[in-house]
Parts: sequence; structure tokens; C-alpha cells
Amino acid sequence: MTKELILCESDYRFMSVIWDNEPLSSGALVEKCAQVLGWKKSTTYTMLKKLCEKGFATNEKSMVCSLIARESVQKAESERIVEQTFSGSLPSFLVAFLGGKTISEREAEELKRLIDSHKEA
Repeated sequence: MTKELILCESDYRFMSVIWDNEPLSSGALVEKCAQVLGWKKSTTYTMLKKLCEKGFATNEKSMVCSLIARESVQKAESERIVEQTFSGSLPSFLVAFLGGKTISEREAEELKRLIDSHKEA
């Protein structure tokens, strides 16, 4: 069975602090979490322990690093949303996501390139 890469919002926000600053000392993590998340030291250490136990981060010799890339978590969450909410239909997701919004010519070209690079052979 593969590792569950889905994080709740608070876990994701915490991991974002790590991803944005790693490697960092556990003391620096406490300071960053106080600034960015408004957390107390005890909350930060509780979350760090939890995410280390889940295999998302490591705290070796007071140095904190991620063990899972942000992109891997984003991919898993995106796939879950498309599957659960749109029955796996990426076009349905895009229609809902755009919801009458317009995108720039540059964004449209980038999306076309992405689609072309992921087409089945």
C-alpha cells in the first residue's frame, strides 16, 4: 500500500513553512511558525512530531527537512479532488475551475503546451 500523501490544511500550511525554508533548525522552525502561522512553540513541536511520524519530515540533530516533495502532495490532492468531485473528469474540473473567468493568451498557450506534452501516444 502506498503512503497517503493527502494533508489536512493545517498540516499542509506547516509543511509549506518547512518546504519554503529547509533545511532549518527546529528553533528557526518555531520562530517561522510563530511569524507565519501564529503558533506557539508547543504547537510547532507537536506538529513536527506528528509529521515526522507520518514520514513527511525529519528532525535529525535539530535540523528539520522534508521527506516528501511539495509537488507530490499537490499531485495527490489534485488527483483526489478530480476523482472525488468530478468523477475523474479533468475537462469537468477545468470548466468548474474556470467558471466564466478568462485567462491570458500566455496562460492559454502554457495550458496547450502542458496538454500536448501529456497526450497519450
